[in-house]
Amino acid sequence: VQLVESGGGLVQAGGSLRLSCAASGFTFHDAAIGWFRQAIGKDREGVTCITTTDGSTYYTDSVKDRFTISSDSAKNTVYLQMNSLKPEDTAVYFCVAALWPASACGYYVRHNAMDHWGKGTLVTVSP
Repeated sequence: VQLVESGGGLVQAGGSLRLSCAASGFTFHDAAIGWFRQAIGKDREGVTCITTTDGSTYYTDSVKDRFTISSDSAKNTVYLQMNSLKPEDTAVYFCVAALWPASACGYYVRHNAMDHWGKGTLVTVSP
């Protein structure tokens, strides 16, 4: 299993970024794939996920109405569109996956049960 993130960078508050996660080594259409983030000095936080079997999604409260997760099965890629970014969104963002999920992906995020992690991409939001 390989998860490769891209798209991080520096953006001003109020701006937008789109992260990509290129997935390989597993059945893309039968997985829970999402994003965690970790800011300096803080615990990892589950942000969002998508269950590729049915397209259902989950968002943590702090990003609802600002972030949108989507998937492209033809490209085996998951995207995270981040709008209205805030300085508190600054973190390393990790793409994560659980294979053949028995529950909707939100379970795996809330219970920190994702089995596979990418190396992360840094998002910095300046005031």
